[in-house]
Amino acid sequence: MSGIDAIDRRILMALQEDGRVTNADLAELVNLSPSACLRRVRQLEEEGVIDRYVMLLNQHAIGRATNVFVDIALDSQSELNLDAFERAVEACPDVMECHLMAGDFDYQLRLAADGPEGYERIHRTQLSRLPGVARLRTNFSLRTVFRRTAFPIPSRDGEQS
Repeated sequence: MSGIDAIDRRILMALQEDGRVTNADLAELVNLSPSACLRRVRQLEEEGVIDRYVMLLNQHAIGRATNVFVDIALDSQSELNLDAFERAVEACPDVMECHLMAGDFDYQLRLAADGPEGYERIHRTQLSRLPGVARLRTNFSLRTVFRRTAFPIPSRDGEQS
C-alpha cells in the first residue's frame, strides 16, 4: 500500500462505491484524463490491489434473507485434515464465507439461507458431509444492522478515507 497516492485512493473509493462506473466518469471524478485514469486502474489491478469486480445481490430479493453463522471444530488440526476440510467447504455453494479461526472453534462459516428449513437442508446435504467435523454450533442472525463492502483506504500518513 506504500505506493498508493491520493489519486489512487480516490479511484479505489469510487470503484468500491460503483464498480460499473465508466472510465470517462471515473476520470472526471478523480480529475485525470481518461487515459491516465485507465493506466492507474490497470496498475492497481496488476499489483493485486484491485482483486476483482463483482455485483452484490440483495439477499432478500433472491430469497436468501437469513444469515446463519456456523462455528466448526474439527477432530484434528493436522495439515491434511485442514486442507481436506477447506477443499470440501469451498465446494458448498451455500457457504458464503469461511474463516479459519483462533479460539474454541477452528472455522466460522457464514451461510445465506431461506430460513430455518433452508438451513436444515444445507445442514443435511452439505455440512454433515464435511470431513473431520467433530462439532457444530449454529447461530441465526435476527437482522443485519449494516454490511460494508468498501474498505477504508489509508493514506501515507495512516489517515483513513
